[in-house]
Amino acid sequence: MVTIKCRNITFSEIQAILFDKNGTLEDSEIYLRSLGQKAARLIDAQIPGTGEPLLMAFGINGDVLDPAGLIAVASRRETEIATAAYIAETGKGWFECLQIARQALNEAEKYVDQTPAPLFAGSLEVLKYLWERGLKLGILSAAPTQEVYQFVANYQLSDYIQLQMGVDDGPSKPDPILFLQACQALGVEPGATLMVGDAVGDMQMARDAKANGTIGITWVGKSEHVKGADVVINRLDEIQIIND
Repeated sequence: MVTIKCRNITFSEIQAILFDKNGTLEDSEIYLRSLGQKAARLIDAQIPGTGEPLLMAFGINGDVLDPAGLIAVASRRETEIATAAYIAETGKGWFECLQIARQALNEAEKYVDQTPAPLFAGSLEVLKYLWERGLKLGILSAAPTQEVYQFVANYQLSDYIQLQMGVDDGPSKPDPILFLQACQALGVEPGATLMVGDAVGDMQMARDAKANGTIGITWVGKSEHVKGADVVINRLDEIQIIND
């Protein structure tokens, strides 16, 4: 077990750290914005007038993506349901709306640039630093599990990441069961585990699961996006081990 310090907050007897992916380790803003814009255009082509409301729902305003918006923090299933709800306002049947939403998002994924989104500066070094000091590390993302696997493979993180967990058809953030399942898979207690994320849902999930603590990271400097965090940082290298 180690003691970790972030700014003026100390976390004792830590065995593991769980990281969110999008917006925490991975700078996925361009990809997610492009995905939402393409999906909105595809749906608007079928149902004129839905494009702009969908962009607002996704949290996209021109070339700006809201880090707390739907497309940035929701699971794929939640995004499909929210998209279908906007389509349903046109009077179409619910199952048709779900199908239109799913197809549009699938098609958008094919058109969007498939170049892997970059790691945030220093992410690799921090993961290596923490792993070398004996911490168990995992990724707990709202993205599909396969996307988490691809992320770890793209950046050759498998030496450092012992758990690769996403959200598929089951519960999504902020359901604490996800954190509890991740801890169980790592073989650690929630009370010996920290959560690092960029969204309120990450903080609430970990808090409800009785995690040792929560670290909110806001690369864009908006602490309200991680409301409820025990400490808010702007760079991952602010996570420091002060004893082994």
